[in-house]
Amino acid sequence: MIELFYESGTLVASGDRPPEPFVWDKRTRQWRAPASAYRQSVLALRESDTPHEDHAARFEKLSLESRISMEPRPYQREALAAWRRNGLRGVVVLPTGAGKTAVAVNAMERLGRSTLVVVPTLALLKQWYSVLSDAFGGSATIGLLGGGYHEITPLTVTTYDSAYIHAERYGNLFALVVYDEVHHLPAEKYAVIPQMLISPYTLGLTATPERPDGGHALLPELVGKVIYRRSAEDLAGSYLAPYELVRIPVELTAHERFEYAQADAVYRDFLRKHQLRMRSPEDWQRFILVASTSHSGGREALLAARRRREIQNLAMRKGVTLENLLKKHWDDRCIVFTKSVEEVYALSQRFLIPGITYETPARERKEILDRFREGRYRAIIASDVLNEGVDVPDAGVAIILAGSASHREYVQRLGRILRPRDGKRAVLYELVTTATGEEFTSRRRREVFA
Repeated sequence: MIELFYESGTLVASGDRPPEPFVWDKRTRQWRAPASAYRQSVLALRESDTPHEDHAARFEKLSLESRISMEPRPYQREALAAWRRNGLRGVVVLPTGAGKTAVAVNAMERLGRSTLVVVPTLALLKQWYSVLSDAFGGSATIGLLGGGYHEITPLTVTTYDSAYIHAERYGNLFALVVYDEVHHLPAEKYAVIPQMLISPYTLGLTATPERPDGGHALLPELVGKVIYRRSAEDLAGSYLAPYELVRIPVELTAHERFEYAQADAVYRDFLRKHQLRMRSPEDWQRFILVASTSHSGGREALLAARRRREIQNLAMRKGVTLENLLKKHWDDRCIVFTKSVEEVYALSQRFLIPGITYETPARERKEILDRFREGRYRAIIASDVLNEGVDVPDAGVAIILAGSASHREYVQRLGRILRPRDGKRAVLYELVTTATGEEFTSRRRREVFA
């Protein structure tokens, strides 16, 4: 007879020798395995007809019936079918606006087991709470863990940070774990979360699973392989708005070209001296580290890199082009994306457009987005904060003035304008300063769309 127990993020077996991956712990004289080995261990015991008692799982059956009557779209049904075929494990990849949350809600309803939803931001924590309350509020109490809340129920929403802190305490309560924006999970800190949960069923949701550091290779082990994938191109014109990508080259003025060349020379000279390459976010972090600790030209190189970015991001002709685009789309809702907080404030003041950054208070942010939704504001400008984790009102035009080389960021920004709008075509403009490093950045983030 083998007995299974859950102890502080690990699986413990007593009695006869259990199957792999249990190992003998000399300190406690027990057989131990990561909590994530629960599914594998139970299946092995059942297949071998080994007598066993399961004291580890404290899952609850739930009678969930959504109060929102909505027929799943064909691709959502396909995603759920693929998830079932893969043993109720895996990652579903759908573009922003395609209804990833609806897939998860349908999965929870059909499975009818205690579920933990893990999200990256407090904004998403509140959104998921609202969604689950609307769907299942009549049959289940929705718990919250994070953002000042510590309410654990059979249907709980938490953040990655809170899950990291509390997983070993509540790791045997949930049969299903839904990881929203699952590309966050392979981060070194968060990758330990699944190891402390015995949950046999997992569902990952994302628009872009790939990570610049290659961490997406860990997803099959952490949550399951990609089992279903559709792109914005696949769904545009039917379930998402048809869209157009417009790249607008912008030339620097003579004075800007002179200043850019000077800053670029200092920057590139430092890279050559220290044999640094700039091909990834990790390379950029390495440059920052080397330059900040160098006694020979490091400070100058940092200032030059900043000046290069300022010139290409805030080029005079970019401002003129933005003004023309806002006039062209005066009757449509527009979101203007740029990179830094300083750029948001400068452009907000110049064009009298409400700006949103990470510094914007929650109440003010809500007021701006509500007025944008109502049509009282026809344009807003934002930095990275609207890329993910914020419920952005539908818009028909997005204008990228500046951004990173991240393909994920590009997909997320595109997704902000893809919700169906009575057949209207959405437009994503990308303003790129020619003969600058922004051309390389643009190619990198657009390469999948080429």
